[in-house]
Amino acid sequence: MRMEDFIINVYCLVDDEMRKITGDSRLRHGGFDPKLSDAEVITMEIVGEFIGRDADKDIHQYFRLHWRHFFPGIGVRTTFVRQAANLWKRKELIRLSLFKRIYPNGCGVNVIDGLPMPVCGFNRAYFSRIFKEFAAYGYCAAKKMRYYGLKGHLLVTVDGMIVGFSVAAANVDEREMMFELGIPGGSILLGDKGYILSVLHRIELDSMAVDLQTPLKSNMKDTRPKWMVGKICGMRRIIETVIGQLSERVHLEKVRARDRWHLTARTVRKLLAHTVACFLCHENGYPMLQFDNLLA
Repeated sequence: MRMEDFIINVYCLVDDEMRKITGDSRLRHGGFDPKLSDAEVITMEIVGEFIGRDADKDIHQYFRLHWRHFFPGIGVRTTFVRQAANLWKRKELIRLSLFKRIYPNGCGVNVIDGLPMPVCGFNRAYFSRIFKEFAAYGYCAAKKMRYYGLKGHLLVTVDGMIVGFSVAAANVDEREMMFELGIPGGSILLGDKGYILSVLHRIELDSMAVDLQTPLKSNMKDTRPKWMVGKICGMRRIIETVIGQLSERVHLEKVRARDRWHLTARTVRKLLAHTVACFLCHENGYPMLQFDNLLA
């Protein structure tokens, strides 16, 4: 579809979801209503993230220069940024609503992994004051690098739609963080070797009726058939594609915020942009992660 059609599709989707979420209630109980509607602001954010403009300044400038006839109420950048940040909770509710429209009963098989989110270059870590009380040193096995910052913990379906996401210090055990991602009870969970469980973690997952499957280390005996292990590894690769999209398209790994409030607002926006793209692909009959099919 053309960019005009894409913007209209995103706006209609967001506006419908906003009406379902808010109903007849007013979001603001005092002062004047903003010139841009909340659905317009969220649409601008989603489209901006989708085309690779992840900074607030870039999104505002792009729509002010090229799509002002679609958004005549667009004003100064500071007003847009404040309104967008204050809508973070609504954006998360929209994301969850879209997920339930595709998976009303949840997904029976999910994949889990983490991604590094450095707050600065490694050589500058000692002097950095960004997230000083929150950031820590960590190691990314996939990229074979040590870094200073945060770590994102991601749960996706086997089709690639995001189930849950959480951020913690880079040195926090990923096995601890997986319980904050909303793992559905009675499901199968696929992870890498970093998720091999201790006894206590195994007991907690068993109480949720969650079956965690991971490759085993070379010094561990694997009684599972080889075809089963191969299938687990093959299905797990879907999360590598999602992490690649989150890193390269919406730049989730780049921590541009300097406090938790703005980090939350930016992260929720990027997750919503990915979910909307998955939803539109599904609605148009494309594989869920083939985003390039959405724009001519």
